[in-house]
Amino acid sequence: MGARILVAEDDVKQAELVRRYLEREGHSVVVTHDGRTALDEARRRQPDLLVLDVMMPRVDGLDVCRILRTESDTPIIMLTARSTEDDLLLGLDLGADDYLTKPYSPRELVARVRTILRRVERHRAPHSRHRIGALTVDTDRHQVYVDGREIDVTPAEFKILACLCAEPGRVFPRQKLLEEAFGFDHYALDRTVDVHVMNLRRKIEADPGAPAYLLTVYGVGYKMADHPGVRDAS
Repeated sequence: MGARILVAEDDVKQAELVRRYLEREGHSVVVTHDGRTALDEARRRQPDLLVLDVMMPRVDGLDVCRILRTESDTPIIMLTARSTEDDLLLGLDLGADDYLTKPYSPRELVARVRTILRRVERHRAPHSRHRIGALTVDTDRHQVYVDGREIDVTPAEFKILACLCAEPGRVFPRQKLLEEAFGFDHYALDRTVDVHVMNLRRKIEADPGAPAYLLTVYGVGYKMADHPGVRDAS
């Protein structure tokens, strides 16, 4: 069964090309050409996925992403002519699930869409709540609590935290966390995980400089402590 996909792209020819490729996959596609209309359509239609160009008139894609992330967890793939690492990190930090730089292959975009939709379906599991010490991660309600107090986290932060909490003590390489959290290969952006972990520590740790939950395994990646507050040799 196809997904409902909203494509926000100001290049009319490119937007129609993307539409054709996605419709061949069986998806229902709506196209908009500016950020304001994209916001309105996303709110009205509640799509399963949003393909969002960064450089758009009226409201740019980054602002659209920022606004929608306060309202929903709809997966977002951003399209951009900007290719610097800082630009990519900014989009991801705002909550984008994937990033394609122009020029890109429509077939690659379709593959990314397929990967993200599979991940979303996989995560539609029965209600699950992970409790580790004073930390609670509710993956069904997308909520995080520390000592009963709800903590505000970004979608990207939540995905990484939920992944780690699902298997306390397991060491996750940065690349694996990127694949689990975002559903695609971030081969050039391992630092993305470091940024999100740093932000998570500020939010959930009593002392971010001496974390009890999110532990660094030097030269490898990160793990969630089995017993918070008990230091190990990692």
